[in-house]
Amino acid sequence: MRLIDDTFRARLGDSVLTTCLCWKLLRTDGYTVCLTDHDHPVSWQGDDYEPGAALEAGRFETASGLKPGRAAGMGALSADAITDGDLEAGLWTGARVQVYRVDWDADDHGVLVWAGYLSEITRGETGFEAELISLKADLERRVGRTYSRRCDARLGDARCGVSDVRGKTCDKRFETCRDVFANTLNFRGFPHLPGPDALLVGPAASGNDGGKR
Repeated sequence: MRLIDDTFRARLGDSVLTTCLCWKLLRTDGYTVCLTDHDHPVSWQGDDYEPGAALEAGRFETASGLKPGRAAGMGALSADAITDGDLEAGLWTGARVQVYRVDWDADDHGVLVWAGYLSEITRGETGFEAELISLKADLERRVGRTYSRRCDARLGDARCGVSDVRGKTCDKRFETCRDVFANTLNFRGFPHLPGPDALLVGPAASGNDGGKR
């Protein structure tokens, strides 16, 4: 639900609309670009949005449930501030995006219509083509590690720490790490986790050992 004040709601009901889209892009390194699809600069919430987001076709999709919504802009973000070198270096991947509908004739009125991240941005024939995903995509991001008896490092990588791997293989078991590579300090598994039998066993019928296993 988007909150719109009564004055802005009334202006949206006029026969002639004076609104435009304003795009605010914030890279992970803090660099920010503010663009609008209006033909003149627009001020909104302390930021100046420069012309350069000529949306020939755009859509904003809001998915139900926890599925991430998506958005796309064809020919959007035609700004000198977004260079081919930055695109190739991946500096815009994962940039935060906020899209506002702003009244350019009364720029104290506006509303956030979409927020998310740039998942892919490429240069097209008329500018840039951007694919975006909503903030709900954070719910799909893996956080932390998976607990497993076996090591989850790759033999020879920085987490493994084994420098000489010529002609050797590793089956990810603790015993192999210890006996073959003498590398137990860098073992990236959890070899002493209790197995399902220990977790599911009930109290002993006789000879209770006080919880010892």
